Amino acid sequence: MSWQLSIRNIAGIRHGEAHVEPGVNAVRASNWQGKSSFLAGIKTAFGTATPLTEGESSGEVVLQTGDEEIAIRLERTNGVVSRSGHPYLDEEYDRVCAELFAFLDEDNEIRQAVRSGTNLEDLLTRPLDFENIDEQIGDLRAEREQVERELERAETAAERLPQLQQRVTGLESDLEELQAERAEIDDDTAGDSAGREQLSELRAQRDRVETKIERLESTAESVRETLSEKRDELESLTVPSDDDIAGELEGLRADLRDVERDKELLQSVYEANKRVVDEDRVELLTDVSHDVLADSVTCWLCGSDATRADIETQLATLDDRITDLRSRAEDIREHVHELETRRDEIRNRRRREVDLTDRIADLESRLAETETDLETARERRADLASQIEELTADVDSTENRITDLVSEIKYTEAELADARDELAETEALAERRDVLDSEYNSITDEIAELRTRKKQVKRRTREAFTSALDDLLDPLDTGFETARLTSTFELVVARDGREAELDALSEGERELLGFVAALAGREAFEVGERVPVMLLDGLGGLASDNIQILVEYLTERTEYLVLTAYPEYEGFDGHELSPSDWEVVSHDSDVEAAS
Repeated sequence: MSWQLSIRNIAGIRHGEAHVEPGVNAVRASNWQGKSSFLAGIKTAFGTATPLTEGESSGEVVLQTGDEEIAIRLERTNGVVSRSGHPYLDEEYDRVCAELFAFLDEDNEIRQAVRSGTNLEDLLTRPLDFENIDEQIGDLRAEREQVERELERAETAAERLPQLQQRVTGLESDLEELQAERAEIDDDTAGDSAGREQLSELRAQRDRVETKIERLESTAESVRETLSEKRDELESLTVPSDDDIAGELEGLRADLRDVERDKELLQSVYEANKRVVDEDRVELLTDVSHDVLADSVTCWLCGSDATRADIETQLATLDDRITDLRSRAEDIREHVHELETRRDEIRNRRRREVDLTDRIADLESRLAETETDLETARERRADLASQIEELTADVDSTENRITDLVSEIKYTEAELADARDELAETEALAERRDVLDSEYNSITDEIAELRTRKKQVKRRTREAFTSALDDLLDPLDTGFETARLTSTFELVVARDGREAELDALSEGERELLGFVAALAGREAFEVGERVPVMLLDGLGGLASDNIQILVEYLTERTEYLVLTAYPEYEGFDGHELSPSDWEVVSHDSDVEAAS
């Protein structure tokens, strides 16, 4: 199924569209025409890259696969590029696998590691970091514990089956015997009908009286307990006298009124005189003589001569007196508050004493009434028991047996129904033993597999590396006989029967080993099942014949293969994508040069 890709402001492509067909797709063009940028557009759609064109504030990739439309928008804010939309690969795990093992462009980390001779273990096992193996093991353990509990219940159910079956058989036998005995009794000769009805009524009355007695006994006990609690509380309650407090409060409040009155009087005198002095209006009240050293005035109260300083000193003294009165008033208020608190506490205790006394009286009255009612009910029960005993002797024993049989049959039928239900449930639970045992073993195997997941992935990766290299070495013209990944994921190459350094290989040979290492990881993590496309770029280090062999090899292993190629390369059959209609960044430079 063809893919339609539309690109705007991605890497070096300002605008471009192309079809991607199943099989080989080659973006053929010379340098700076958007070949690598087209691959970057695919990576953007898959969610592994955000290559917004430099200088642009937004860009977009739309991928139509036939089944769905994937639209990814990139925006630059304060120098940071953000992505919106749902990419082809939703999971971070899948995106990591794609970036390492499917998108084999020039910047692929595995190709770079092989070029530099770096150990490959961290790269080839990186997806394991996203599998949350410990969390999976924890979930599986919890699931296995649940299965184990159900299995134990099933085993217990299987052990109980013979006992339950025996119980059902016994109840069936008892029921048959009761029904047979009931059938033998002639209801017509069972005794006097009126006597049976009277006996039944007396028994019903006795049951009601028994219920009443139980209720009264419970009530009496409850009342006794409450009465005991209230008496204990009353006994422990102390109520001091508040006679002295009232008198003391009255005296304190009178003192407080006197102090407050004096304070207010002095305050008014102080404020009026202080204002006259502060506003320098003494001449309103008396004569002022302006001397060289200081002004002198005649005191407007006593008529004596005084200076302004003398008057201010007297005002300060008056202010101190007001402060003393204010402090004294505050002390009196605090003492009043303390006495009022004590008085309220005493009143509360007195009210509580009255409440408890009334409550105790009510409880004693109620207890007496309850005990009287209880005694009456017990006498009634004894009277009914005597009547029932007398009437029972008068009723034919056969009728009594019929009554007992009816009751026993109903009880046995109910017990049999319960036993059959329990037997059916137990049988169903016991039948699940094999399923639960299989589920338990399956979970245990899965846990064991997860615990050895990393070892298995490493082993599969090394095996896949060897297999891919074996497939490619024969058709490829290489200068080394073989290569392998060690248990520590060092890349070891053999040339002329001896181990050779990677630096001794040609650029093309190192590139080839980089591709093989990436293919090994792709096989180990089964990337092809989730990522249907492979990208190839930066193939300049490989000879044309080797590129053709590699392309043919990869075509058999992926649904879509997209690679970049120069115009002169003709070594493959497939769908060609020409960027001639694309608007690319390099065109801007051409326009500027022409102008």
